[in-house]
Amino acid sequence: MKKISNIILLLLLFPILVLSQEVRPVKNVIVMIPDGTSIGVYSAARWFKHYNGLGEGLNIDPYISGTVTTFSSNAPIGDSAPTGSTYATGVLQQTGNVAIHPEASDNDIHEVNSERTYQPAATILEASKIEKNKAVGLVVTSEFPHATPADFSAHYHSRSNYKAIAPQMAYQNLDVMFGGGNSILTDDIKQHFKNKNISLIQDDKKALLNYNGKGKVWALFGERALPYNIDRNPDRIPSLAEMTAKALEVLSKNENGFFLMVEGSQVDWAAHANDAATIIDEYLAFDEAAGKALEFARKDGNTAVIILSDHGNSGFTIGSKNCPGYDKLTIDQLFETVSGIKLSANGLESILIKTNPDSIKTEFREYTGIDITDEELQSLLSSRNYHEGDYTKVGTSNNMAHNIVNILNSRMCFGFTTGGHTGEEVLVAAYHPQGDIPSGHLTNTQVNEYLQKVTGLETSLQDLSDRIFVKHTEVFDGMETEINNSDPDFPVLNIRNRNNHLEIKAYSSVGILNGNPFDIGSVVVYIDKNETFYLPENLKDKLK
Repeated sequence: MKKISNIILLLLLFPILVLSQEVRPVKNVIVMIPDGTSIGVYSAARWFKHYNGLGEGLNIDPYISGTVTTFSSNAPIGDSAPTGSTYATGVLQQTGNVAIHPEASDNDIHEVNSERTYQPAATILEASKIEKNKAVGLVVTSEFPHATPADFSAHYHSRSNYKAIAPQMAYQNLDVMFGGGNSILTDDIKQHFKNKNISLIQDDKKALLNYNGKGKVWALFGERALPYNIDRNPDRIPSLAEMTAKALEVLSKNENGFFLMVEGSQVDWAAHANDAATIIDEYLAFDEAAGKALEFARKDGNTAVIILSDHGNSGFTIGSKNCPGYDKLTIDQLFETVSGIKLSANGLESILIKTNPDSIKTEFREYTGIDITDEELQSLLSSRNYHEGDYTKVGTSNNMAHNIVNILNSRMCFGFTTGGHTGEEVLVAAYHPQGDIPSGHLTNTQVNEYLQKVTGLETSLQDLSDRIFVKHTEVFDGMETEINNSDPDFPVLNIRNRNNHLEIKAYSSVGILNGNPFDIGSVVVYIDKNETFYLPENLKDKLK
């Protein structure tokens, strides 16, 4: 433990010097996260562009300024929930945690304050809205309550509990939410949108791109996540770049500025699947979106952009042990095959599982340019004949997508060490109109420190947490309180004092005082593990 703590201490020392420089606040802040993007992905994406005549370099290249070590409170290799949450809150967390103080652990590599366990940790998005009155938005290619978007806009100890996370995101009254997840919307969420005049666009790309209103807007596509970019029908599903450009157009109407988080969610998913062509294509789609944000920032003159992954994934490399003579391999040998692949392994699987066995070889060649052997055909025919539901297991389970990936990788020279996350540092790229960018080597907590400074917060995120996420037993001390668990998914806190009756539903931002609804100003979080509501301390004034 002491050895590990010393390593972390060394990691902390140098970046403190870097962040001691002046960071002048700006009006608008954009955070962009290509989820699960290892350094090898940037190299492959650049060579891919060069080989295919798509230009030289990436949009982020002129702005690369350093590296970031990301980790959890008790593990050097992070999951998207705690690593994204640390960017958003400055609080180190454990696997599965979404913007919440973690439990203490025997394996902690950073001191955990057990007195704060389960307290929601205020995010930079919430502070931008509450403290600076800025517009706020999220743009993703996953379903909207997935780990990274949840990290910036919700609070819970388990990232998988969409019933707790999705309503929080809805009741945050985001100015923009573009992504996937129509099937996750509930009647209560839709009614809240109507009550708040929040426009809801569903599966209508034209309506999104033509939206010119001044109000808040959600645009969702598909039942869950958007398709991989390589599989996307451009006539029906917007690209990440198109959604980013529209978000910037909408958010920039706010005279106080905005905070926007954009995630290329599925670089990570393709890396879990060891699907090289899709990894590269997903990253390039993200880099196109980054180009839109950087172009906006350069023209605006009052916008900062910070671009960084939340962790590595798969150990992706150009070159593998299956390709001897690596230093003599030509660019054609390395990039010709990957450049001819037209679908993700999942996309190709969706076609092949419906294809007559006699036609599979022809279909495979059509979408990959590869002639498969009889033995490889048999591996496809013997696959578990369904699409693996857990995207983290696509690279390891014996489904058809996995067997497709094996065939593709046998023809290419890309290497993978795992189907999971990896612990190397990630690249950071940044733009600031006065050049006040984070540089050198940083930790994830210091990324959040930079975000607080560049946003111009006068109140720290911890102080904000202690104001809006207080235990209900403390806020209403001396009053009569009762938790109604008749709906276990959405408990209701009832408080009575004198002739006043206050009702507060879990994961909402609307309270009911003596039968009259009112806006609480922030979301209320209920934690089942300690049966506690966390809410603003000033609610006690409603009952005086």
